Amino acid sequence: MKHSGIDYEAVFQALPGAVALLTTDLVYADTNEAYVQTSGRTRDQMIGRYLFDVFPDNPNDPAATGRRNLQGSLLRVAATGERDAMALQRYDVECPDRPGRWEERYWSPVNAPVLGPDGRVALLLHRVEEVTELIRARGGRDGGDRTRVLEAELYTRARELQEVNERLRRAHAREREVALSLQAAMLPAPGPLGRRRGAVRYRPAVGSLNVCGDWYDLAELPGGRFGVAVGDVVGHGLAAACIMGQLRSALSAAVRVADGPAAALDALGLYARSVDGAESTTALQTVIDCNSRTVVYSSAGHPPPALLHADGTVEFLDRATDPPLGARLEHVPRVQAEAAFSEGATLVLYTDGLIERRREDIDTGLHRLAECLGRHGRADADTLADTLLAELIPPGGNTDDTALVVIRL
Repeated sequence: MKHSGIDYEAVFQALPGAVALLTTDLVYADTNEAYVQTSGRTRDQMIGRYLFDVFPDNPNDPAATGRRNLQGSLLRVAATGERDAMALQRYDVECPDRPGRWEERYWSPVNAPVLGPDGRVALLLHRVEEVTELIRARGGRDGGDRTRVLEAELYTRARELQEVNERLRRAHAREREVALSLQAAMLPAPGPLGRRRGAVRYRPAVGSLNVCGDWYDLAELPGGRFGVAVGDVVGHGLAAACIMGQLRSALSAAVRVADGPAAALDALGLYARSVDGAESTTALQTVIDCNSRTVVYSSAGHPPPALLHADGTVEFLDRATDPPLGARLEHVPRVQAEAAFSEGATLVLYTDGLIERRREDIDTGLHRLAECLGRHGRADADTLADTLLAELIPPGGNTDDTALVVIRL
């Protein structure tokens, strides 16, 4: 596309629809000519300025919701990377040549993400279609009064739908808060790991109910060994938090008595068959032996742990990966593998929120993780954990929650 010879700036300006480009801070980056004509503002009055400084709510209408609705939509797109078609909006506009006088205007907005080379949201595309004349029809040969009544009813129904959506949003927010509290109570604080240093982190999803399915666990084992596990339940909210608690506890108990990580996941898989909603859960169990300096591991469909060696190289432990829990009709014993490490190595376990991005191959996320570890691998466990979250999760947050465990070996 870069070498097609097409002048995309000219295409943007020629679009018949009114389109503006905003930064993720909601500052105008560019507008096309149709947007200038529709908005009644010049480009100089908009470019570089905050959206709601240019178009504030009508101060004479205490019930105005245009700014709140539009701001909520744009921030959701920035956080999730998902397109959002808004319901019909009333958003009054101050007359540019008559300050203090506000015109009643109606709009149909669509907001979409523009992704940068790193897969993150770089700009917001804000397209609006003015429907004021439709709502305030002046009549015509087919009966203007009836048209006005129908369109007024359409607007009323749209406002009612917005109110219903707002009530649902508040109810979902309450469920999210309860689920996060429940999950926090069930996830363990990092216990002693001998003289090894470890850090754990949990980062909930932003602007989404897709939270509370991720977990981590650390367990001291006999003979100078300890187990580290992570997992991810399919689902969200209270249901996912409850399933997560059951599976985490079951795996934590199994690894203490099983003969290795594969046997522990075998036991978890059998148990998961009796738990509604546990199917397709991914889990990873490792057993670290500080005496033999080995990591034994087994994975049920989970992203591979990263072993940062003392020389700065990164090895992904991906030689013992089987399907997620409940994916097979018949129970098949799981496989496990072993990796050696030397003093000064670091083991990183995580859930997919750390590396996966929509419309991006998972290898890109793994490469990003390896590159970050290579640059910051000498930091202590807590600093490294914070750095990984800061550099690998988009600035506006992620649409999936993330669990992370960093162990200095």
